[in-house]
Amino acid sequence: MGRYQERVSTLYLAPLRRRMTAALLVLISLAFAWSMGAHYTGAVMGMPFAAHVIRLRTALLSLAVLTVVGAAVASEGVQRTVGHEILLGGHVSIRTLIVVEIGAFALTTAYTYAKVPTSTIQILVFCLVGAGVAAGLRVDWWTIGRLAVVWVLAPPVAVGLGYVFTRGLDRLPLTDAGAERLKVLPHLLVGVGLAASFTLGANDVSNAVGVWASVKLTPLLVAGLAGGVAMAIGALTWGQRILRRVAFDVVTMDLRMASAAQLVQAVVVLLAVAQGLFTSMNQALIGAMLGAGLARSRTTVQRETLVGIVRGWLISPISGFALCYVLERVVIGTIGR
Repeated sequence: MGRYQERVSTLYLAPLRRRMTAALLVLISLAFAWSMGAHYTGAVMGMPFAAHVIRLRTALLSLAVLTVVGAAVASEGVQRTVGHEILLGGHVSIRTLIVVEIGAFALTTAYTYAKVPTSTIQILVFCLVGAGVAAGLRVDWWTIGRLAVVWVLAPPVAVGLGYVFTRGLDRLPLTDAGAERLKVLPHLLVGVGLAASFTLGANDVSNAVGVWASVKLTPLLVAGLAGGVAMAIGALTWGQRILRRVAFDVVTMDLRMASAAQLVQAVVVLLAVAQGLFTSMNQALIGAMLGAGLARSRTTVQRETLVGIVRGWLISPISGFALCYVLERVVIGTIGR
């Protein structure tokens, strides 16, 4: 009887448990993607909306469509990075990845509810590190160190460029020729926002579905498409919360300042991507907005809101590591390795 039960467990129960565990990972990952879609609306469409050159509904619909496209056609590289270049050595179990996704989803959703723009990249990476350390897996600290350097440098670089770009646009003369040049700014601002929406799908969908590559759950194209659709739904259903916060509650913006900030965000993110790394779109944009505000007057900066955002940036990596480390240890203590 014992051998029969063992055979049944091997042939039927073990595969069934694995399928159920994989299905749970998919559901939690898509929930995380939904939360990210809501969280990043301000990062990609905050400036066109702040400058009143695009309506709320149009901004969210455009963001949703281009996020799906970017996730489907341009996310394979970053999915591989998340899936294979953070945790090394040893087998990464689906159970550990579920812990990572639960932690990242919970923290991102909490920050969105509090209307605090943060970095889901930093949350996800440190959730991976926390769970990996708890599970006894080897972490690629060289990759973490390189990412940390980019994360530290990106905001001050964005502040400086935001200041310079705003000053440059302010030097355009108020003549007929200068006014004619300024007419292109609304179109340019919307165009940069649309490009950022594509970049969001290509760069950030890996936070949610990149872990699928660790266990070869689906082809990368399928993972990117599924994550992109979930992000699009998040933007449409809950995205206006952060969009309004970034647009109106950080820095009082006009058209030139908004154009400078959105352009700086694109420059900073693309510079990081060109080095094979990724940085926070939120941090690049908020830094650029601060620089644009300082170029005009310190009174344009909402200091209380800004301090809260910076506090969130500092806490998010620590909270990601701590939460997933504790969750993984609890799981190991409860059901074993």
